[in-house]
Amino acid sequence: MEKAKVTTVQNEPAAEGREAPERKPAVELIGLTKYFRSIPVNDNIDMSIYKGEILSLLGENGSGKTTLMNMLSGIYFPDAGHIRVNGKPVVINSPKDALDLHIGMIHQHFKLVDVLTAAENVVLGLNESFRLNLRSVKREVEAICQRYGFEVDPDKKVYDMSVSEKQTLEIVKVLYRGADILILDEPTAVLTPQETKRLFEVMRNMKRDGKSIVIITHKLHEVMEISDRVAVLRKGKYVGDIETAKTSPQELTDMMVGRSVSLNIERPEPHDVRECLRVEHLSVTDADGVRKLDDVSFKAYGGEILGVAGISGSGQKELLEVVAGLQGAEPGSVVIYTDRDGRTSSLIGKTPMEIKKLGVHLAFVPEDRLGMGLVGDLDIADNMLIRTYTEGGGIFVNMKKPRKLAEEIVEEFEVVTPDMLTPVRKLSGGNVQKVLVGREISGEPSLLMSAYAVRGLDINTSYTIYRLMNEQKEKGTAVIYVGEDLDVLLELCDRILVLCGGRVSGIVEGRKTTKEEVGLMMTHVGAVRAE
Repeated sequence: MEKAKVTTVQNEPAAEGREAPERKPAVELIGLTKYFRSIPVNDNIDMSIYKGEILSLLGENGSGKTTLMNMLSGIYFPDAGHIRVNGKPVVINSPKDALDLHIGMIHQHFKLVDVLTAAENVVLGLNESFRLNLRSVKREVEAICQRYGFEVDPDKKVYDMSVSEKQTLEIVKVLYRGADILILDEPTAVLTPQETKRLFEVMRNMKRDGKSIVIITHKLHEVMEISDRVAVLRKGKYVGDIETAKTSPQELTDMMVGRSVSLNIERPEPHDVRECLRVEHLSVTDADGVRKLDDVSFKAYGGEILGVAGISGSGQKELLEVVAGLQGAEPGSVVIYTDRDGRTSSLIGKTPMEIKKLGVHLAFVPEDRLGMGLVGDLDIADNMLIRTYTEGGGIFVNMKKPRKLAEEIVEEFEVVTPDMLTPVRKLSGGNVQKVLVGREISGEPSLLMSAYAVRGLDINTSYTIYRLMNEQKEKGTAVIYVGEDLDVLLELCDRILVLCGGRVSGIVEGRKTTKEEVGLMMTHVGAVRAE
């Protein structure tokens, strides 16, 4: 496919009778190539980033977006090609080299020290004098915040910060180091709609100040809202770029995938519903004495998708972990599972192995993919074995079935991997999620719980997950779907349980509610609706 014509976007309209000045590129990537185990992850890529623009970088999982930006930020060194910054050829061997060239990257996983304050994190690692003047650092942090509209308390410890505060601190940190070119990798993945709106305002302020911003994201509605231009990668190659104002989500999706993809989520009407899970008066307190869930009650039915909405940290994680046997609960909490034959089992106080021995067909896609879902040092087939290793007899493990399942998942979900022996920790985040979701669904569960199943996934794979969720629903499975995208929750789910601060603020019909109503309920402002 030919590269799309490169177009430029003017920040300010030209005065009448005069041509708008041609913008100059802040960064030029010329023939950039990177191999992993002889496979080209980035293949001869030519791309420019202009001064004073917001560029969205799109592509399916494994298309090479993060690898490309990691070369620009000094984490990887290209195997071929070169980079120009402000028209001059440069060599970037390390993140320090990138910062010296005023390039900073904010990664999905924050690089902060929890026990230090915001100001201490900002100067950590810099060649400051032995007698560090923290008062001066605080003043400069406050000046940066005032200039761009950030909200950061320089004296606040990182462990006391919300996710959005940590992300804000990461941005302030690179600005303090003099970054004029900022790369944000999936910056809204764990933000609420309100936090995303504030972040976008800050990004616009930075753009007006002449900063160049690259945002890697899979959320097309955000691409359309915030970016000036969109560049698309597909299977390691540069497809082209286009002005955001001259394109549509459908066109961008087709560019990413290479074929037409439907962006409609099917939602069949529930039929033959039955009670599968009953939760009553569920309360959970963590090791520090903090109440994570407070008197939560609801039912989940086979043949429906129950969505769970809430600001990050509202108890979603604890709710699923209690049902899965990974978390304890307060006395008086009730969790009853009912199988397809009407037999009931109490899950409170049971371990995952005890729950399995009860005959409970439960599948769980946790939020922590590598920490809890998969073993990073094992390959895909070995990770398939984790669910079934207790089923065999004798001392020898039969790998035939896990290998076949691994091959099926790689094919159906289009998992990008050098080979079947590659440890899953070496796969991109989206491909790790594909392996995990594929494994859990393959067990034909009667109760399927997923926490942020499409976080970090490209559009094509996300819609594959939505289709699989609906297929499970049609088979009579009770699906509990914890999500952060309210548009998807309203389009996919039959009912939505809304949590706020560990309490149920309402249960609403997915077909009848609005995003505004659910958003208000997430902050406990909206009216509470009964089940």
